[in-house]
Amino acid sequence: MEKLSKAQSKYLRKESHNHKPIFQMGKLGLTEVFIQQVDEAIEKRELIKFNILQNSSETIQDAAETIAEAIDALVIQTVGNTAVLYRPSSREKYQKISQVVSKLA
Repeated sequence: MEKLSKAQSKYLRKESHNHKPIFQMGKLGLTEVFIQQVDEAIEKRELIKFNILQNSSETIQDAAETIAEAIDALVIQTVGNTAVLYRPSSREKYQKISQVVSKLA
């Protein structure tokens, strides 16, 4: 996936502020099922947040980069134990955020 401009990244960070984390990674760590669930969710939402619980052995940066690479997404930001991922949806009916992002290019 291509890099985003500063304006696009800023917009996505601002947009993600109101989102709640929809996944939590615990002591099982990064599993194929977790990656698959994130992939399905990001297809419909384009922008998602997830948390890593304290009992997880993963670091937020490593987990976010691994997931982003596996599902061809971008890590928008990591703060504390929370990461924000973005990927434009391939279905037109879900392309709300990506339409705004493409106009900011």
